[in-house]
Amino acid sequence: MKPKTITKVPVKQLRLDRENPRLNDRPDKPTDEAIIARLFRGAELDELLQSISRNGYLDIEPLVVMPGAESEKLVVLEGNRRLAALRLFRERELREKIKKSEGLTIKIPSVEDDLRDTFENVSVYYVTSREDARSFIGFKHINGPAKWDAYAKARFAAAWYKQSSGQDLETIAKAIGDKHATVKRMVSAIYVLDQAKDKSLFAVENRFTPKFSFSHLYTALSRSQYMKYLGLATSWARYDPEPDPVPENKLDNLKQLLIWIYGLKDDVQSVVRSQNPDIKRLGEVLANPESLIILETTSDLDKAHMSTKSVDRRFADSLIRARDEINYSAGSLRAYDGKDKSLLDIAEDVKETAETVYQRMQKKNREAIFAE
Repeated sequence: MKPKTITKVPVKQLRLDRENPRLNDRPDKPTDEAIIARLFRGAELDELLQSISRNGYLDIEPLVVMPGAESEKLVVLEGNRRLAALRLFRERELREKIKKSEGLTIKIPSVEDDLRDTFENVSVYYVTSREDARSFIGFKHINGPAKWDAYAKARFAAAWYKQSSGQDLETIAKAIGDKHATVKRMVSAIYVLDQAKDKSLFAVENRFTPKFSFSHLYTALSRSQYMKYLGLATSWARYDPEPDPVPENKLDNLKQLLIWIYGLKDDVQSVVRSQNPDIKRLGEVLANPESLIILETTSDLDKAHMSTKSVDRRFADSLIRARDEINYSAGSLRAYDGKDKSLLDIAEDVKETAETVYQRMQKKNREAIFAE
């Protein structure tokens, strides 16, 4: 097959790409069943199946392929979602394997017999290596019509950067149509994640939440509090990324930080619930020794962040919160039927405490006025 030409090949000759950037938060060497299940859950594969069932396979845009490890087989670099859909229509046993190994039942819509011929052969654009296809694939999925999520983009750019000979990140960023600073931040974060995995500190697939919010990390790493906590020079982001950026004496901090951001599967919840404002708050905690100890011992970001404020600020905030809560209770009084005496006792405690606080504040206010 001549490089950089379009031709038709049998679908059975095509193989899914196990290095697909969409799959990089999964364990190494995913099976075909795992790949298709992931595409079905996160890449609108169901909609594609419905479209193909009505119209047949519309062979408009060629799949991008390169030689595979198996003789006469081709790895699909671009078009894995389309190949997955075709295989689901063609291979009944594949659907059974997915149900058994991935716990996912994929219902295949019915197809008219005269459309099934479109599942046999598809157009492909043949290249000899990943490098030959990177600019096209990168632009399409990073700023084009079929965008990947941030982690897939970063993995793609990092792989290109690692394997490129003499190409800097600015050249790669231009080729894929993104800003140099954005690509640099993403690739730097990938190096941090790779170091954590290589040192057996943390692996993305072992996070607590199903969704991997990669932007939490590369946003955090642009803040000075996180750089200091990980022993990174504040100027590190100005230079091209390098492997193993976190010093050996800060690896424990790296492990703890990733657990705070992402948690651990079936065990530890993350303290970061949303990028804004939790990444900012966590950074402020990292920069405050007292607050950091509280976070380390309680894993309570709210409590730890409260201690970053001055005593007078904390007092004011707590008073405002107390007012808001009592106002909420007053607005919900209809929910109290009068039968639970323990709630009445709690209300009495609140009343006595509020009176004590008010009387002491009133006394201090008078003293302050008198002192003037």
